[in-house]
Amino acid sequence: MLEPREYSKRLGLLTHAQLQAALDRFELGELIAAAPAPSGQFGQNVMLTASSGEHVLRGSPHPAWQLQHERCAAELIHTRTSLPAPWPYRIEEAIDLLGWSYAVMPRLPGTCIVDHDAFMALAPADRSGIARTMGEALAALHRPAFDRVARFDPVKGGFAPLEIPHDEWFRVYVRDWLQRCRAVSRAMSDADVAWVESLLADAAAALAVPFVPALVHRDFKENNLVFRNDGAGGWRVTGVFDLQDCFVGDGEYDLVRFFTAHAIERRELAEAYLDAYASVRRLRPGFDERFRLYLATDRLIIWEYGQRTGGWFPPELGFRAWAEPGVSGSWV
Repeated sequence: MLEPREYSKRLGLLTHAQLQAALDRFELGELIAAAPAPSGQFGQNVMLTASSGEHVLRGSPHPAWQLQHERCAAELIHTRTSLPAPWPYRIEEAIDLLGWSYAVMPRLPGTCIVDHDAFMALAPADRSGIARTMGEALAALHRPAFDRVARFDPVKGGFAPLEIPHDEWFRVYVRDWLQRCRAVSRAMSDADVAWVESLLADAAAALAVPFVPALVHRDFKENNLVFRNDGAGGWRVTGVFDLQDCFVGDGEYDLVRFFTAHAIERRELAEAYLDAYASVRRLRPGFDERFRLYLATDRLIIWEYGQRTGGWFPPELGFRAWAEPGVSGSWV
């Protein structure tokens, strides 16, 4: 029997009996082993080995409907794309066992590249192979077409269409993140805001270019995927997870997270990723203007979190000075 253990600060102390009971609720057999997740920003996962196989317990949701959102996205990926997703995604709403609702899902096969250092420790040919296969996998995620741009609605239990056009909604979305950034840090100056507003103005026509809505992951990067290497650089994606930010929108927005991680110091990786995606899904007219805005918007999200939690940025570093090197450029 496993000793009681704190698998993460967020989940607190969990006993063997509790983990076994969580498996029992879904008839998943005998608990053999449990371990902390190898990666993850918020500490919501415990890796379980049971007589029925490998599973992930995910709990302490934030917001309360996080697990329902993720299950909806996982089902769409499982039923409508060629990418493996954590399915079935079983949810226990009752909080009597662990103090919070939780989900149990199959652990996806393959290797997770847990962080940036692990990725950079790989051989250059492997990094390039992973960048290319990620671009192809993202295109596969975006292949199924949706009728309307949509966000998850916890009341309806699914993705509900937006009431306004995408370009109008995205301007509201950007300005909301600007306000959040200003609320958490004085380092976001009037000049920084003006720079983002200039990107919005430059991209006005590009944002209005029609597109076929796709399921957007919004945090598509190497540590939210698992991979297998078939030899000679033959990397392939064997699963995608961490689906709490998914929405239905412009698939091109999904390119930003991996791209900005490498665009400055390893431009060849960012370009390999983008080229692999574009070889499957043609980039629309106005891509450069739209992508600069999308890149800056993603930087706003990172900036807000880093400023709110502290210690990520030197206090004297302004937003534009930090973000612009990874935003400026032309790609098509």
